[in-house]
Amino acid sequence: MTQAQLVVVANRLPVDRVVDDSGEPSWRRSPGGLVTALEPVMRRADGAWVGWPGQADVDVDPFEFEGTHLVPVRLSSDDVEKYYEGMSNDTFWPLYHDVIAEPRYRRVWWDAYVRVNRRFAEAAAAVAADGAEVWVQDYQLQLVPRMLREMRPDLTIGYFHHIPFPAYGLYSQLPWRRQVLDGLLGADVIGFQRVADAGNFARAVRRVLRFDTRSTGISVPNPDGTTRTALAKAFPISIDAASYVELAQRPDIQARAAEIRRELGNPRKILLGVDRLDYTKGIRHRLKAFGELLADGRANVEDVTLVQVASPSRERVQAYMQLRDEIELTVGRINGDRDTMGHTAIRYLHQAYPREEMVALFLAADVMLVTALRDGMNLVAKEYVAARVDNRGVLVLSEFAGAADELPSAVRINPHDIDGMKDAIMRAIEMPPAEQGRRMRALRKRVMEHDVARWSRSFLSALDDAKAAKRRSDARRASA
Repeated sequence: MTQAQLVVVANRLPVDRVVDDSGEPSWRRSPGGLVTALEPVMRRADGAWVGWPGQADVDVDPFEFEGTHLVPVRLSSDDVEKYYEGMSNDTFWPLYHDVIAEPRYRRVWWDAYVRVNRRFAEAAAAVAADGAEVWVQDYQLQLVPRMLREMRPDLTIGYFHHIPFPAYGLYSQLPWRRQVLDGLLGADVIGFQRVADAGNFARAVRRVLRFDTRSTGISVPNPDGTTRTALAKAFPISIDAASYVELAQRPDIQARAAEIRRELGNPRKILLGVDRLDYTKGIRHRLKAFGELLADGRANVEDVTLVQVASPSRERVQAYMQLRDEIELTVGRINGDRDTMGHTAIRYLHQAYPREEMVALFLAADVMLVTALRDGMNLVAKEYVAARVDNRGVLVLSEFAGAADELPSAVRINPHDIDGMKDAIMRAIEMPPAEQGRRMRALRKRVMEHDVARWSRSFLSALDDAKAAKRRSDARRASA
C-alpha cells in the first residue's frame, strides 16, 4: 500500500463518480475551493486523500487520480442515513448554526457517527507514512483526530472546522459534548473560520474538560502524565481568486453577462442571491425585505429584479423540504402581486450552475445579497468580489457570516432587522459609481491577497511547526 507523507481526511473524495452512455464508470475532479487549494500540495507531497466516493454501498479500491492517491471509504445506505443525514446534518449542523432549526439527538445516530469516524481513522492510519502529517476536514469527522492519535502516536494531526463553532450555552445541549471535545483535541492544530469560533471552542474546553487555555494554546494531558499544547486559532478559508479573475475577463462570459441583463428585460438594477437551499442562508428574510420594498413603492419591477439561485441541498431531510415549499410559495406570491407582462420581480432558479454561468451572473448583478443568519465563511461573497474586475457592484453582507470579519468595506446588515436590510438594499441600489469603486477596490485587495493557496500554506505551516515541536519534545523525553 502507498505510504503518504501528507494525508487529507474528508467526508468526500475530491472526485465524482460518473457513468457514461455505455455504462462505464469514470472519475472527474469535483469543483470546490478545498480541492483547488490542496491539489498542488498533495502532488508535491505524494499525498493521499481519504474519503467517501459519494454513493452508498459501492466498493472501490484505492486508485491514483491526477497525481493523488485516493483511498475510498465505503458507506452503507444505513451509514448515510444515520452518520451523514442524521448525526452530521440533523444534529451537528443545526446545533452549530445557532439552533436556527431544532437539532435532534438520537443515540443510534451517535453510534453510527462513532463507527464511521473509526472507519475513516483506520483508513488514514493505514495509508500514512511514519511521522506523516494528517489533515482532517470538518464536522462530519470530529472524532477522527483522537482515534488517529491513539492508533498512530507518531503522526502530526491537524483538523479544520469549516462551519461555526457555537457559544457554550448552545454547545452544552449536546449529549456527547465531552466526547466531541476530546476527539478534536486529538489534533495538534485545530483551525476555525473566525476568532470568535476558536474562542467558543476554548471556553467549551474550559467548562467541560477543565483544561488550561492561554491565548491560542490549550494544555492537553498525555497518557504518560505529561502535557502537550494544542493550537486552536482562526485560519479563515478563501477562494482561488485568480481563477475568477480569469473567467471574468473572458469575452464570452462578459457577453453572457450582457445577455442575462437582456433576458431579464434590461432592468436598471439586478440584485443577486446565490446559496445552497439551506435555512442558515437567510433566503426567507431576503425575500421578505425585497417584497416589502416593492409593496412600499420604494422599488418597482421595471427598475429592479432579484435573481435568486438556490441550489438543491439535502433534499431527503424534512427541514429542507419544508424550507423549499416556503420559499417557492413566497416567490410565487410576490411575483403574482408584482409582475408585469415585461418584468418579473424575482427570477427563482432551483438548480446548480457551472462556474462560468455563475461568473456571468456576478458580472450582470449590480448588488450581491449575502444575508446568512449564520455562516462559517460564505465564499460566494468572495467569489463576487473576485469576479468584479470592473471595480463596480455592491456587496451587502450579513454580520453573521465569517466573511464579514475580512470584508469591512461591504455594506453590513443584520438579516433579522428587516427594516435595516431594506434600507441597506436601497443604499446599495442608489450607491454612486465612485463609492462603489472605492469599496470594491478595498474588497478586491483583501480577497486577492488572502486567497485559498495562502490559507492552505498558513495551516500547513502551523502543522509543520507542531511537527517540529513534537520532535523536540520526543528528543527531550528520550534523553531524560
